[in-house]
Formats: sequence, structure tokens, C-alpha cells
Amino acid sequence: MASASTVHDMDEDRNKLTPRPFRFAVGYAAPASRAEWRERGRQAEDLGFDALMFADHLGMMSPFPTLITVAEATSRLRVGTMVLNAGFYRPALLARDVASVDLLTEGRFEFGVGAGPDFAKPEFEAAGLPFPGGRQRIEYLRETLGEIRTLFANGHQPPVQRRIPVLVAGSGDRLVRVAAEYADTVALAGVPVGADIDSDEAGVAALARRVEFVRAAAGDRFADIEVGLTVQGVDVQGHGEANMSMASRFNPALSQAQLRYLPGVLHGPAADIADTLRHYRDAYGLTHFSVTGSDVKAIAAVIEQLR
Repeated sequence: MASASTVHDMDEDRNKLTPRPFRFAVGYAAPASRAEWRERGRQAEDLGFDALMFADHLGMMSPFPTLITVAEATSRLRVGTMVLNAGFYRPALLARDVASVDLLTEGRFEFGVGAGPDFAKPEFEAAGLPFPGGRQRIEYLRETLGEIRTLFANGHQPPVQRRIPVLVAGSGDRLVRVAAEYADTVALAGVPVGADIDSDEAGVAALARRVEFVRAAAGDRFADIEVGLTVQGVDVQGHGEANMSMASRFNPALSQAQLRYLPGVLHGPAADIADTLRHYRDAYGLTHFSVTGSDVKAIAAVIEQLR
């Protein structure tokens, strides 16, 4: 059994550890011209964002050439997918594309992938693809990640000079378990809360439970995982009207007042929101935050407080 002094020394050492740095990503879905994409990338880089992410839905622009265009206009900004729909792809073909984009962006690509949401069923039908149930889609994601990892290890794709970081985003238990098993970044696309949520404290307690779920699922991997949170609503004082459209869409049972209690809804002065994010990092290890393109300038005021 460790002595009291040894335990104290361990605590001191733990407190001296450098915390994982904050990372902020801005996500886009709307189409734009080449010049507009280049401007979006330069704006994100100038405002202090770490990554620009692009969605993956049928009827939208293809993510891979779009991200290469952004990378060509920037020097530091990372680019990635938030997230690819695994069910659209065969693993060997996806591995080739991921490796190619990583090569052409000079190692700035982040491979974000998910199982595919329920609302994507019409997209599968339009593509002539079967639409499996949720459990089957998640299992296919697991198989895809395992096969791509093997392909990368064996060199069956364009040359990969490094380990391409994998981000898995989702909210359900099964999907979060897969993320905890395979991902470098576990991006919580939502935090389960009760229909009676009535305070910010209740939202933070729900976040703590969710991070503990990730910790249990990841086991020994947890220390090496970056944990992220999708920002579903933004109301930064002095930066325009609140944008609660995403929060409303993903939490239809909650009132407008209750939406503000969600841990993924940030509201108040920029300095207060920065304090909230520091608490999320120090207490729960959350350091990766993604916002929509419409909130890029408002969140930039928070980023400025944290740099």
C-alpha cells in the first residue's frame, strides 16, 4: 500500500501535468464557390480556429475536394470530415481516399466518421444502397474502422507518413463505445438529459455522467483520447442573436428555456463562456469543441479569451 507521502507526491505530479490544449473546429455544410471556400478557410485560421470540418450528405458538395481547396488557401488550419457516413463507402476505397487527402493536405487531414443518422435513410435510397438498422450501421462502422486500420498498417493505399487521427462522433451508447475503442477524438454529438432538466447544474451533471461513460468504455485508452463536444447552441453576449436551431432540432422535447441548460449550449459574456470551457477541461477532460459556420465570429471572441 502506498504511503501517505507517496499518495501526496502522486497528486502533486498529476497536478503538474500539462493539460491538453483546447482545439476548436468550425463545421460547414452549405455549398460555396472555390473562392468562398478559400475565404472560409482563411477566416477560420485568422480567428484562431484549429480545424475546418465538412459534412457528408448526398446532395451536398463532395467533402474531399472541398477540404483540399481549403487546405491550399491556409498554412496552419487542419481540415477534416464531421463526419463521413461509413455506410456510403467500402473500406478499401475509403482508405485510399483518406490517405490521398492526407497526402495532398500535407498531413493536415482529420478522418471524422460516423455510423450514419436515422434521417439519412432517403440518401441511402437515392444512392441505391440498403439502409440497415442502427445496430447494423454501428457494427459496419466498427468493421470499417478495423479494416482501414489494417490497410494503413499494411501499406495498401497511397503512402501514409504518420498516423492519421480518427474522430468518431455520435451520441448513443453503442456508438460511443465504438468511438472509445477506435477513435483518437471521441466527439459527443449530444449529451443525454432528462425531459425535466431545469438548471445549468443539471446539464453539467449529465455531462459528467457521459464523460464517465466514455472513460469506462475506453479503459486504459482514456488518457490518450481527446474528448470533444458538439456546440449545439451559441449566445455570446454582444455578438448577435442566439443561434439555437441545432439545439432545437436535436432536442425537440425541450422548451427554449430548457435548451439553455444543455452543456452543449454556450451562453453569456465571452469571458464567462471561456470559464465554462476551462471547467469542462479541468473537471471532465473536454478540450475539443466544434461549432457551426454561422457561429464562427461569436466563438472567436471566446477563443481569444483562451489563447
